[in-house]
Amino acid sequence: MPGDFWAQEIKTGNEVRIEAQRDSVIIVSDSLTPRSQVVVQDTVKRDTVQRPRLLTDVVKYKAADYMRLSPKENRMYLFDEAQITYEDMVITAGLIIVDNEKNEVYAYGIPDSTGAYSQRPIFTQGQNTVEPDSIRFNFTSQKALVYNSRTTEGAFKVRGEITKRENDSVYFMQNVRFTTSENEEDPDYFFYARKIKFVPKKKIVTGLVNMYIADVPTPLGLPFGYFPLTEEETSGFILPSFGQSNNQGYFLQNGGYYFAISDYVDLLVLGDYYTNGSYGLRTQSSYAKRYKFRGNVNLRYENLLQSERGFPDFSETSSYNLQWTHSQDAKANPSSQFSASVNLGSSNYFRESINQTNTANYLNNTMSSNVSYSKTFAGEPQINYTISARHQQNTNTQEIEMTLPTVQASMGRIYPLAPKMGTKKGLIQNINLQYSVRGENRIRTFDSLFFKPQMFKDANFGAQHTIPISTNFKVFKHFSVSANANYIESWVFKTFEREFDPALRRIVIVDTISGFDSFRSYNFSTGIGTTIYGLVNFGADKKYQALRHVMRPSISYNINPAFDQYYDEFEIINEQDPSLNRIETFSRFQGSLYAPPGQNFSSSIGLNLSNNLEAKVRDRDSTATEPKKITLLSNFNLSTAYNLAGDSLRLAPINVRGTVPIIQNKLDVNVAANLDMYALDNNNRRIDKLNINNGGSLFRFTMANVSFGYNFSSTDFAGGEENKDKLDNETFRSGGRPDDLFGKGTDIDGRFTDEEDVFEGKEERNDQWYNYKIPWNLRIAYTMTYNNMARQNEISSHSIMFSGDIELAPKWVVGGSSGFDIKEGGFTYTQLRFQRDLDSWRMSFNWIPFSDRSSWNFFIGIKSSVLSDIKYDKRREPDRRL
Repeated sequence: MPGDFWAQEIKTGNEVRIEAQRDSVIIVSDSLTPRSQVVVQDTVKRDTVQRPRLLTDVVKYKAADYMRLSPKENRMYLFDEAQITYEDMVITAGLIIVDNEKNEVYAYGIPDSTGAYSQRPIFTQGQNTVEPDSIRFNFTSQKALVYNSRTTEGAFKVRGEITKRENDSVYFMQNVRFTTSENEEDPDYFFYARKIKFVPKKKIVTGLVNMYIADVPTPLGLPFGYFPLTEEETSGFILPSFGQSNNQGYFLQNGGYYFAISDYVDLLVLGDYYTNGSYGLRTQSSYAKRYKFRGNVNLRYENLLQSERGFPDFSETSSYNLQWTHSQDAKANPSSQFSASVNLGSSNYFRESINQTNTANYLNNTMSSNVSYSKTFAGEPQINYTISARHQQNTNTQEIEMTLPTVQASMGRIYPLAPKMGTKKGLIQNINLQYSVRGENRIRTFDSLFFKPQMFKDANFGAQHTIPISTNFKVFKHFSVSANANYIESWVFKTFEREFDPALRRIVIVDTISGFDSFRSYNFSTGIGTTIYGLVNFGADKKYQALRHVMRPSISYNINPAFDQYYDEFEIINEQDPSLNRIETFSRFQGSLYAPPGQNFSSSIGLNLSNNLEAKVRDRDSTATEPKKITLLSNFNLSTAYNLAGDSLRLAPINVRGTVPIIQNKLDVNVAANLDMYALDNNNRRIDKLNINNGGSLFRFTMANVSFGYNFSSTDFAGGEENKDKLDNETFRSGGRPDDLFGKGTDIDGRFTDEEDVFEGKEERNDQWYNYKIPWNLRIAYTMTYNNMARQNEISSHSIMFSGDIELAPKWVVGGSSGFDIKEGGFTYTQLRFQRDLDSWRMSFNWIPFSDRSSWNFFIGIKSSVLSDIKYDKRREPDRRL
């Protein structure tokens, strides 16, 4: 019979007992195990060396539903919210299978109650996270196969069908698409590559890559691609923009190279080239060191050709502009401070440049600079000194004024008669004095002579010493008295000799005298003032419960002696009519660095009355326990002066200034007016006769001004906050307004500087009736000036400016900035703008419909800075004559 048989052992009483031993060759198995499964092992070949463990760390696991061990398969099953952790690797999924035989782990999603694939695996190692459909990971080789993976690296969202994880820093992927769109499942654009090498936080290297827009392949493709993923700044090329200029032909603009020099400083070099031979160069550099300083430097140069060489209308011009801003952190060095704000260059740069679209640069007709270093020496008294260089340039007249340098030093206030202990009391103990000196080298020149030898030959330099002495005390408990005296000594090193020119019938300069000269002056002033409060209560049951009036009257006296010792006289004789003889005076110090003191004695009394009117009103909020305070009149001032030393017209016009709040903390109307008590003669000149005695009213209304600015919005009637960071904003560094009434600023590509913030924080709105509530904002500035100094009785200026934006639909913003000259009947500088948020793209259109700067610019490009070179812009530039 087939099979195996074993005999039954019979025990007897005299058997010899032998200890049983296991055969070292044959492994004893279960008695039912077939002989064919007996395993023969060679004991000679058995390795006696201790093998290392395959797993170098403890494998931790958990699951929400169940954990099942299968000894037969040598596997462990984790189901529902499963997680396994090994070293720095963490896998979470709906189902995880651990194969102990192969040292591998498998992760899958599971269907939910609706049958949808849920709890997809999430593979995390270090700071890298991948979200695939399924994972296969080997503990021994540390390699993995990932199917339909999704990961985010920097601005990119990467999705691949099959991913092979080579190690913790290199992935090879097949059939991959990557994008910066927020919608990973249905992006508005993506790049498709068949094979890529993916190094997290470093780079993506691809083979053939194509760009898809709205799932439609485009002709935009490359045989290979390199996309940096580093979070740090890296050097690289900047792709230029292509277009056509009105007069310079076709061009390549804003192409160059970006140098990431270090963590503290960078450098951007850009250039333009035009087919008629014109070119431009620009360098931009930003630098910063935390808690120390920050700044940036912009240098621009353009060489523009008009027409072609050999033609009669050919012209060539070169222009440049330098901007430098530096600010020091206040914590860096409390005793010293260095700052710089420089904007200088050719007066015609911003008007003739064909690659400069910033509105503030074009409209502003002045450029100014200031570089200064200050140092404080602690002690008693405290000493301060400052070294600075200043620059002021008028782009219309091309006149330049500079002080190069200015040195100032001052001594802190000291009280020589104050007690060593206790507070200072009375007239004598409060006497204090200071000392300051200011020396400067002032230069006045023109654009054509800037930094040429002639500019320095016309320099004017000198120094001025000032010693103010003052004191203050109280009389009758309620009146504050102050007294001030000033001594000023001026040193100059250039004076002018003058003579009368009979041919010109006027005094002219005949000689410039170089050498030290000086003059001295002094003055005295005193004043007394107090505060008067008036309060009227109407009752707690009234709407207006109380009214408070605060008045601050003050009287001042000023005296300025006559310093006629610094003046000479010329008698101009009229031979034909001696009655027309006249005497003219001049000073040798006229035209020097400091103007000479006055030659006429003056003694005047000043009167000033300041008013504030406030009210307590019942709050509309019924839950409020206290009444609300409102301001009815703010800083309403009346002031005038009476000249005691004058022989006529002693009373100065009465100045009226004040603010009338219309909407509390939102809309204030500023008013100003001048009232004159003197009459006019037939030639409209002031005469020493009161207007009321000349058949008129008590006061003659000579000037008035009304102005206000207001911000509206659809939410709370509070406009957005103003951006006042002058360090980073080109508009403010060029003297622009802290709002967009003159138009929004644009960069070199024509993009609005605030495009990234326009749609920021706005919720997604897909309402069918979106126009039920349309977000909007509006800014208005109004001014009107009335002039009647010489019976003109006219409005000399009257204008209104406005700027606003309206969100017509989700992610669609239309806006404009303009103004209207009511007096002349014409629109001022006007800008119309359209902005569209395309999720991962941005689109804008900027149009200036009329004026000498008539132009338009269209731009569309990817938002992400990594792909900022993928853009399209088209512009019509303003016509500029060189």
